[in-house]
Amino acid sequence: MHIVLFDKAGWRMGLYPLSLTRPVADLRVGILTIAEKWGKWLNASYSFLSEDYLKEKYPLSRQDDDVLLIKGNCCPDNRLADAVMALSTGQVLMRGDEFIALRTEASAVRQGDLPNLVDYSPVVYDHDVAQINHPEDIFLSNGTQLCLDFERLTTGRSSAILSGSNRFIGDNVFAEAGAQAEFATFNSTTGPIYLGKDSEVWEGSLIRGAFALGEGSQLKMGSRVYSNVTVGPHSRVGGELNTCVIWGRSSKGHDGYLGSAVMGEWCNWGADTNNSNLKNNYKSVRLYDYRKTGYRDTGLQFCGTIMADHAKCAINTAFNTGTVVGVGASIFGSGMPPTFIPDFAWGGSEGFSTYQLDKLFETTELVYERRNLQFNELEKRLLKAVFELTESQRDF
Repeated sequence: MHIVLFDKAGWRMGLYPLSLTRPVADLRVGILTIAEKWGKWLNASYSFLSEDYLKEKYPLSRQDDDVLLIKGNCCPDNRLADAVMALSTGQVLMRGDEFIALRTEASAVRQGDLPNLVDYSPVVYDHDVAQINHPEDIFLSNGTQLCLDFERLTTGRSSAILSGSNRFIGDNVFAEAGAQAEFATFNSTTGPIYLGKDSEVWEGSLIRGAFALGEGSQLKMGSRVYSNVTVGPHSRVGGELNTCVIWGRSSKGHDGYLGSAVMGEWCNWGADTNNSNLKNNYKSVRLYDYRKTGYRDTGLQFCGTIMADHAKCAINTAFNTGTVVGVGASIFGSGMPPTFIPDFAWGGSEGFSTYQLDKLFETTELVYERRNLQFNELEKRLLKAVFELTESQRDF
């Protein structure tokens, strides 16, 4: 059996700009990405059925047996995983009028689109399903998903031993092999704390669960981590973090506040950069929505910054409440930038121009080299496709 995570549908646009550079199921919420969760829950391999320009990097696996086709924004729990596993070939799991999953022959998926649901026998699922429909759902769901992932990853296993120089409040801390921490405070009475393989917590850090630090990531000296925070793999972070998710391979290495927020991959958050997550008038926050080409009321009182892959900001950047930063944007200069910064925008409060791809590629090659990786032609083609897809947003 093989899992195919499906998002070749209009609803994936609701997660732009985060889903411009990856399938929805490759978004991280909790410790794992959605795809990784399904792989763990069902003990199966997985691949993606997404937009054509993403197929080269995220290909659909050519399996010969039957497959489980699952809506890519749905997060598993024990009940949902059991219901999906119980499907027989030719059955579709429905929650009301909404497709959740179906089991079918591999040949039916290779056509590249969702099979015709009327050809499948419906199975009713009348329980709640955790779904990521908007960017803010990632940080809103992070605490719950982190706890579920923690249980899935650690049950029946023993934690690595951390240094006696640390202070532990509660006993819900799990460290993978090679994780290190010195003279830090871990409070797991408010939620579990997970330290990935070869991760490091530097001296003086104060951590309040739920918290996850990904493989090879570093939490710098004197960091203050509040609840419901995930730092993905191979990142370096410091300062204050609260109710936020960093996908991975990103840097927030200095003081500054990141809260009620999501940061993508290959981002850099300049020293002393802060985001507001609460309006002065305490009213609900509006976020730019690509489907509306305008703003959507989130109904949230707390909502900070949504930053897509390859975006960067200079020192002392001040992001207003509810700011959306597009793919590959570069923000600098004095003053507060607007609350929507289009993909591949170059500038700040005084105005923007287009960040041309050749210049972006020069910088990105250097960023990859620092991590001993190669920024290859596949990555360039993907970003070029996103550049063309978002051209209408750059009305400078």
